[in-house]
Amino acid sequence: MEEIENTYASLRAQIDATEAQLAGLKRELEIAEQAAVQARAQDHPNPTATVRNKGNETRRWPLLDEEYRRYGRQMIVPQLGLQGQLKLKSARVLIVGAGGLGCPAAQYLAGAGVGTLGLVDGDTVESSNLHRQVLHRTKNVGKFKVDSAIEYLQELNPHSTYIAHRAHLAPQDAADIFKDYDIILDCTDNPATRYLISDTAVLLRKPLVSASALRTEGQLMVLNNPPRPVGDNSGGPCYRCVFPRPPPANSILSCADGGILGPVVGTMGVLQALEAIKVITAAEDDIKPPSLHIFSAYSSPLFRTIKLRSRRSNCAVCSAEASVTLDTVRSGSTDYVFFCGTVSPEKLLSPEERISPSDYRARYPQVSSVEPIKAVEKRPTIIDVREKVQFDICNLDNSINIPISKILASSGNRKPENGDVADVLPPWVPADIVSPESTDPIYVVCRLGNDSQIAVKKMKELGLDRGGERVVADIQGGLRAWRAQVDPEWPQY
Repeated sequence: MEEIENTYASLRAQIDATEAQLAGLKRELEIAEQAAVQARAQDHPNPTATVRNKGNETRRWPLLDEEYRRYGRQMIVPQLGLQGQLKLKSARVLIVGAGGLGCPAAQYLAGAGVGTLGLVDGDTVESSNLHRQVLHRTKNVGKFKVDSAIEYLQELNPHSTYIAHRAHLAPQDAADIFKDYDIILDCTDNPATRYLISDTAVLLRKPLVSASALRTEGQLMVLNNPPRPVGDNSGGPCYRCVFPRPPPANSILSCADGGILGPVVGTMGVLQALEAIKVITAAEDDIKPPSLHIFSAYSSPLFRTIKLRSRRSNCAVCSAEASVTLDTVRSGSTDYVFFCGTVSPEKLLSPEERISPSDYRARYPQVSSVEPIKAVEKRPTIIDVREKVQFDICNLDNSINIPISKILASSGNRKPENGDVADVLPPWVPADIVSPESTDPIYVVCRLGNDSQIAVKKMKELGLDRGGERVVADIQGGLRAWRAQVDPEWPQY
């Protein structure tokens, strides 16, 4: 039965994709017919020139009556006008990522009348997306994000054509997807994909609007604009020109780990749509020098702008010395995962220095319960190293909150030679575990089981394990594993 359902889903997806492509071709044909009529009208001016639509009816004007009503408020803006609206109608825009950035960007581009919108994303909608990914709705949880987004966009503006690419962007497919579009929006959240998108855009001479957001801050750039050939220094800089080297893999925070305010990522996505409209409708001599715009929701002013340099003379993709080509991208010779590094779970401790949540609960059955702790051989101290804002959301009973940021910022980092730890311990160490008489075990917990290992190692460096006499260990897998093994009602955030 499962195999039949999978086959059905696959066929349905292929049919949807084919229908979307057919609709796009029909739209292109209509646009081409209108362009031909307009070209003939320019060659032979006639105030009563007509436009023939696909219903074989003639019209005097290049837009439908409903389109004039729909787009009228923006067409009277001097920077856009009728010609700008016609450029939007004939434009093909690709949005890579249908999440927090891609949703508002797609929403405003569709609303503005962009003729063809393509969306690339292999993820499905989760309930944790809904506070910021505004095209998705509760009823669409579990559906492909691109399908959920297009469902909304079709209701918003039926005049546009929407094309779904239901997969994560892969190097072997990127060029084949990008070639059919005029401008690319990078709405992704990981460095490897950002470099892939930028490289492909440069090699195919496509302008790129790139943005990012985390917590309360965001960044925005228009890259490869104007999109000159590789080696032409008059072209706009690419992502590699701005960031020749990626940040260390372990320094990258995702929204799941660092958090995000919905209006922050929404602001950056709306600005991406705005920049895309400016690129589509602007004349080449109106192109502004490249800049990096930095948004900070809790700063004043909210925005800062940093001017960017032109293309780097030694850039790996857009300079005359380029080593990245379409062939190296397609073949995998340009390894983006290797270039950016991978983030793997910390493995700093031996198995003897770790305990699973289920084993911990079995060893201390009354710890972290609402009942008083019964007599056990030794009473454990639980140290929770999440930041206070997370600790306040949910925490184990009787646990102590010492944020990992405070631990890493401390100066005490050496073992005492005479066994007296009090003189070298940093102020974050609780006084009740410093006492020489105390040998009760210390267990450290965090969200996923990575920071807790770092904290355990730091505590042992400080001599809190008393040369092995005291147990200092972490709860393996953190509070996510605690939910899976001990308490299924534990809040999952």
